[in-house]
Parts: sequence; C-alpha cells; structure tokens
Amino acid sequence: MQNYNELAQSVKISDDKKHVLLDADPSLSLIGKGRSAYVFRIHSTNKALKVFFPDHTHTAKVEAEIYKTVQSIEYYPTLYDAGVNYLVIDHIEGNTLFECLTLGIPITEENIAEIDHALQLARKEGLNPSDIHLRNIFITSEKKVKIIDVARFKQVKSCNQWHDLKSAFHLFYSKSFFPKKIPSFILNSIAAIYKKRFLPI
Repeated sequence: MQNYNELAQSVKISDDKKHVLLDADPSLSLIGKGRSAYVFRIHSTNKALKVFFPDHTHTAKVEAEIYKTVQSIEYYPTLYDAGVNYLVIDHIEGNTLFECLTLGIPITEENIAEIDHALQLARKEGLNPSDIHLRNIFITSEKKVKIIDVARFKQVKSCNQWHDLKSAFHLFYSKSFFPKKIPSFILNSIAAIYKKRFLPI
C-alpha cells in the first residue's frame, strides 16, 4: 500500500466551487463529502483519509492541531498522520445521530450525557466546541460516542447548536409519543429553518 501522503495526493479535486472528485487511488473508498473535504476509507484498514478541497487546505492544519489536543480523550478519533491537505484518523463503525434518527435507532439519555461529557473534556483542554450537529456525532457499533469534524473547536464566538439539540431531545424526542424514526427530508428542512434562526429552542 502507498503511504498516506501518496494516497492523499492521488485524490484529484476540481479547483472550483463545485469541488468535483476527479480521481482517487483504487485502495480508497469514498464514504463522505462535507463542506471542506472528501473522506475515504483506506481498504484493509480501520483508518479514514480526509482530503481537503484545494481552497480549504488551511483547515487541515487547524483540525490536525485540535485532534492532537484531544488525543487523550477517548471520545475523539486517533490522529495517525496529517499533511498539507489531509488527515488520517480512525474509521468509525457506527451511525451518526442523523442516521440514528432516519433509521429509527434509539438515542438514549446516556448517549446525550456522554456527548456532554466529551464536550466538557474538550473545554478543559482550552477548546470551544462549536458546530456540533447530527452528522458529526457517532454512536459506534459498541454503543459509544465519537465526535468528528473538530475544525471549529477553536473559534471564539459562542455556539449554541449542541445546547439547542439537547433541548430538542428533552422537549420532544424523549417523549413517548414522539416518533423515533424521522425521514431525512424533514431533518434537512428543520436544519435549514434553524440556520435561518426561524426556529428558536
């Protein structure tokens, strides 16, 4: 297998606003695309390669530094390598909170408490957990919490996203009458409304 840097350089992304994936080494399987990067699983390993878009390479350095800060905290992936435009971290077996909701997999009070604890431990390291949403929190196959996409954990301004998600859990989701399986288009619509600040919780 090629080394991590060679694998990252094999990933070709169009240098425009569309960020089209043009090519990648055959040993990489695409598993996700975010606002700043593509994420691949490296075949025959338990590792994921995150390759940043050409206009977001500065984020690679920031996120690598934050992962190094939280390496002793079990709720965050291990960072194995980092370069100018990539990171190599654990590939997480499990489901995001978004997937749990769309699949009807129960989210428990214990999960919420564990996420709270994970974020508090990051704060003790001098970070400011921000941009916490349904797609960057995993419940692993062992029912443990893992948090990814930590690039915004150093921003200065206050972020209420996790507080609002937790409030929604207690006000709505935890009630026995509330549906535990929600279609993705409804979740995406709620997120869009929330981003426009039309849905205070």
